[in-house]
Amino acid sequence: MKNLLPLLFLFTVINIFGQTPNPPTPVETSTVINTIPAISDVLHNKAISPVKKVPLDEALILIYDYDGTLFTFDLESETIAWTVKATDAYTEMCANKVTLIDGVLYVPFINGEIFAIDNQTGAIFWKSRIGSSTDQTVLKDQLPVVNDGKLFITSQNGNLYALNIKDGSLLWKYKLDSPNNDIPVLFFDNKVFTQSGNFLYSFEANTGKLIYQKDFGETMHGKPVTDGENVFIANEKNTLFALSPNTPDILWQFKLDENQHNVKERILCKDKKIYLAAQGPEASSIYAVDSKTGTQLWKTDFKEDTIEYIIEESDNIWGYTRKAKLFQLDITNGEIAAETKLTTQPISNFEFPVDESLFYYSDAALIQFDLKTKDENEVYLRTSIKDNAYSAYLKIIRP
Repeated sequence: MKNLLPLLFLFTVINIFGQTPNPPTPVETSTVINTIPAISDVLHNKAISPVKKVPLDEALILIYDYDGTLFTFDLESETIAWTVKATDAYTEMCANKVTLIDGVLYVPFINGEIFAIDNQTGAIFWKSRIGSSTDQTVLKDQLPVVNDGKLFITSQNGNLYALNIKDGSLLWKYKLDSPNNDIPVLFFDNKVFTQSGNFLYSFEANTGKLIYQKDFGETMHGKPVTDGENVFIANEKNTLFALSPNTPDILWQFKLDENQHNVKERILCKDKKIYLAAQGPEASSIYAVDSKTGTQLWKTDFKEDTIEYIIEESDNIWGYTRKAKLFQLDITNGEIAAETKLTTQPISNFEFPVDESLFYYSDAALIQFDLKTKDENEVYLRTSIKDNAYSAYLKIIRP
């Protein structure tokens, strides 16, 4: 009986946390599935020049075009300032987002490359690359999360990586449950939170040590967010969970309406409230939920349409739908403040300059939408239009 006690204790721990924590490691692994080589785990990096703080060129807007080309457009001279492309890519595709810190742009490409770029000149400080695949998507729907000198990103080879932003070198990595990871991570309280497969993970940001791994028994395909106290994440179906950042305890859970699901990255927090958009066969809805109690505060429906994107700006929820409807909701009650049927379909995020307008990217052009006149002004026009554009990304160069 005495010999059984340690085994019973170990079995209990594994059941609670999902697995025995494995330490972060820089060792490359490779497997073969269905005769297709897996993406290599190894990260190569090349430092070109020392990373330094760069003044912002506030006349520029960065466009990560849907063909995978990254460039800045000067809004004053209406010319392209500089252009950067991946070394190689098996298809023309953006599918990622960009982070700007201290005048340095951190950019992931689908082929697994990550660049640190001078916002003024397009000069590259360093290049890192996950594996060396030329026929697979390695980084998809990633926003580099940069904090405390580290860049955190997950990839399609099942790994979470922490890189040194000074030179792009590997600090630590961790093998996740699922090989397919296309949701940005959350940095909060010196911890990194990420979903993968059925799990939510919590790591020490400095060391990569696993704090907890919570098994939900179903796919967790939502972006983790925080209200500054707890962490919130939605599953692939219709449930939003609130968790402690230090333990895998579920504090509360909120059920969306029947047949609504697929929150993914359409979630944000402000002033102890969570705002999330869910999709459904008959209607899409935006919910406001109290972050302390999980109580619904309001819900706004978009019938016979699908919400593709939401963002908070100036105490309003802005977004657009699959049928090219731009909307503005009052954040306090969910009432629709404005709606416009656009003539061009957005495929990017919104960026708000200081004047009464917003920018978005369509399959044909960079559009500046006048909030007063409702005019859609073409600021930059593409020379060609491609079918089935996946996504694009914009970033106004500003503090």
